[in-house]
Amino acid sequence: MGFRVLLVGGTGQVGSALMRALLASSACNEVVMVNRRAVVLTEHKRLRQVILDTSAANFESEIKKLAASCLAQGDPLYGASCIGIGKGSQKWSEEDIKKLEIGLVGAFARGCLAGGVERFGLLSAAGSSAKSRIRYARIMGQKEDTVRKIGFKRLAIFRPGIIAGNVHTPGVLAWLGRLIPGSFGTIDQDDIGRAFVGEFLHGSNGTAILENAAMRERSRGL
Repeated sequence: MGFRVLLVGGTGQVGSALMRALLASSACNEVVMVNRRAVVLTEHKRLRQVILDTSAANFESEIKKLAASCLAQGDPLYGASCIGIGKGSQKWSEEDIKKLEIGLVGAFARGCLAGGVERFGLLSAAGSSAKSRIRYARIMGQKEDTVRKIGFKRLAIFRPGIIAGNVHTPGVLAWLGRLIPGSFGTIDQDDIGRAFVGEFLHGSNGTAILENAAMRERSRGL
């Protein structure tokens, strides 16, 4: 049996890579992208765009309705968040980052669970910890903790290091990052996208943290 994916953050760099990977998989019957405003998408019979006001008080309940309607079509439904500010976070206040990374992502995840989604993939970042002294890493850790507490049967947290193929990552930085071993080195964004798909296909119950090496392994399994 195939599956469907409810995706937020699909217009970003990693989100676009995930969308391509999902549409390349014959197991994915539909990608439902939740966007704040309409965007031009590649025409594809398995791709659907749903416009919702992500700042509205009823956003969570609207996601619940959308998830339930997708599940009513009979396929398993998985949730995915590729929301991420990345480099631009330096220009944002901490309050604004939290509204997006914790408030919006949390509301989306809670709506998914309430609508019947049991498996969820979350984009985070290497070094994330709610106790970190680094602002971005600390907020990413708080986001992870928020989604953990929601109670999905399966939660996969993706923590990439330097992301290659991303317009926000200078080419020199991506090249130098390939010399850094471990979780803080470089990973191609297409590998991240394929790792999400591999997780949806092969992940088991519980919570999993996927750093660079684990994401590459997941992407090779397709």
